[in-house]
Amino acid sequence: MERIGVFIDGANVYAAAKRLGWNFDHRKILDHFAGMGRLYNAYYYTAVPSSVDDKQKRFIDALTYMGYTVRTKVLRESTDDHGEMHRHANLDIEIVTDLLSTVDLYDVAVLLTGDGDFERPAEVLRARGKRVVVASIPEMTSYELRNAADEYIDFKDIRAEVERPGYRLPSEGRDAGKAERELTRPFYMTAAADTDER
Repeated sequence: MERIGVFIDGANVYAAAKRLGWNFDHRKILDHFAGMGRLYNAYYYTAVPSSVDDKQKRFIDALTYMGYTVRTKVLRESTDDHGEMHRHANLDIEIVTDLLSTVDLYDVAVLLTGDGDFERPAEVLRARGKRVVVASIPEMTSYELRNAADEYIDFKDIRAEVERPGYRLPSEGRDAGKAERELTRPFYMTAAADTDER
């Protein structure tokens, strides 16, 4: 039985959920991908503000309780040339570090992201004899990453297995203006609120 390692780029998956207009059930994601073999570990990467509020803490605690190893990075704030404030935290290094440092513990790496920055790590994993599965939505998946993977899974094709029913996000198709306003909010705040309904 193949050993499965799951690596979830929280910001990328949340952005995909916004595009789709429906949210993911993180427990169902674990169950779905564990069904491919024997789950070695599942990592969830997310940015957090410098002071984590109760909702955010509950969200992270819920993920940990489900069995995820949660990796966080503090958001940094910067101002652009127009005086607009931006928050960002890049967890790519953390994801790649876990992919490579645990490579002997899994046979299949499941990457939930469409970020093209993972093309080269995917190629390295395949050169080491690992199978690489990428899951995202086509419009958010780089051609290079998709080409580097052994298998590509479109979230739309597994919706029935991973959706959190009754919890819809505004999709770009239903309410583009509202979705755009929502996308400007930090993803961790909206995602954290999701624990209130568990």
